[in-house]
Amino acid sequence: MEKITKFFKDAKAELDKVIFPTKVQVRQAFVAVVLVVTVISIFLALVDMLMSAIVSSTI
Repeated sequence: MEKITKFFKDAKAELDKVIFPTKVQVRQAFVAVVLVVTVISIFLALVDMLMSAIVSSTI
């Protein structure tokens, strides 16, 4: 029983060390991820269209 109590005390002590992000930080990270994914998606779509046009013109 002593090991279980020590485990939970240690777990609580570790959780007290964690710094959770604020709402503003979460929102900023979300916007950054959405922007990066959008830019990469547009880039890959353009590359795909270019490659399709090249393959279509050579066949």
